[in-house]
Amino acid sequence: MLSIYGSADISTSDEYLHEITGFIRVHKDGHCERLLGNNKLPAGIDSSTGVESKDVVISSETNVSARLYIPKSATSDRKLPIMIYFHGGGFVFEPTTSAAYHSTLNRFTAELNVITVSVDYRLGPEYPVPAGYNDSWEATHWVASHSAGCGPHTWLNEFADFSKVFPAGDSAGANIAHNLTIRFGSYRIDGINLEGIILIHPYFGGNDLIGSELGKHKQLKAFTDQFWNLANPSGTGLDEPLFNPEKDPNLSGLGCSKILLAVAEKDSLRDRGLHYKELMEKSGWAGKVETLESKDRIMHSFCLISFLKILVPCAIEFVPSSTSLVFEF
Repeated sequence: MLSIYGSADISTSDEYLHEITGFIRVHKDGHCERLLGNNKLPAGIDSSTGVESKDVVISSETNVSARLYIPKSATSDRKLPIMIYFHGGGFVFEPTTSAAYHSTLNRFTAELNVITVSVDYRLGPEYPVPAGYNDSWEATHWVASHSAGCGPHTWLNEFADFSKVFPAGDSAGANIAHNLTIRFGSYRIDGINLEGIILIHPYFGGNDLIGSELGKHKQLKAFTDQFWNLANPSGTGLDEPLFNPEKDPNLSGLGCSKILLAVAEKDSLRDRGLHYKELMEKSGWAGKVETLESKDRIMHSFCLISFLKILVPCAIEFVPSSTSLVFEF
């Protein structure tokens, strides 16, 4: 979310049922007007990277889809890691096809030399929590259905290394990647191994204020809480374990062995990210957390393109290809 100050209450008016200023309006007839992420790009071959992308349907019942990306270097005799990517947008806006995410994932796919599955999960408030989480779980099952080489999409059948699967995401998408991997720890999916997760500026929260939320970011914390409240109107509030990892009794069961956590020095969510690192290290989970902090930057997931030059060198080691040295913390 952008650095816009406001109250914790979702505003109402004679015209709108709900509104988060600058982001989304829920009209009284029920339809949502999303003010960001509307500049969409088609799948195809990216001229700057050579990455090719295609749109696929994961579930015709729920209308969940994904955009697949494959680097031009892909060959059937060299299996590539899989990155399952979940976009940000506070659980209520942004599609996989937006210009920001399509451009970013073309670059990510090329630089990391991976197959990327960008999941277009359903958004609130039309589809409230846990719809997005369930869609992401279904998408992971869909990926795993290719592990025997007879799934519905050729790229995954021929080029994917299912022993190296990396859920990843920014903001709300990082939240989803974490919770997906918690679920995987209890309910393993045959055919795949989640080796690690990449969390970029994760969107977590809670009732109790921490760090800069007690001071300079108090108003902004209240503002960003609106997105969770809009997406999860009938849940348990800000201390819902999906939103506040501190309240999750299953935290030690995270189903991977490593985490790459990216935070930004002046981002209002920075302290939540670092608190998450502390929680994981104290939880009894046997894995390791690597933290990447960008300095002197006020930025969140909307600045992914500019952040790539900082993130990619570390991510290349974190997501080793079959011809790279195995990364160790």
